[in-house]
Amino acid sequence: PINATEGNMFFQLISELQERTAIIITTNKGFEEWTEFLGDAALATAILDRLAYQCDKIPMNGKSYRLENRKSFLEEMA
Repeated sequence: PINATEGNMFFQLISELQERTAIIITTNKGFEEWTEFLGDAALATAILDRLAYQCDKIPMNGKSYRLENRKSFLEEMA
């Protein structure tokens, strides 16, 4: 979790960038988890509202290639 000051700074950054440029964010958190991460439901809603405006969401589902490669690496080391 981040504190209130960091959350407000993130909101300001997103607000400034939203109208000026494209924003790419990768996360392993679902939208429903942002409130817990940011610690403030109103702030999370405002940030997600700005990010969701004219966005393309690309869900990445399936097996983790990193995990699979790590597993074979560990098996080789044993």
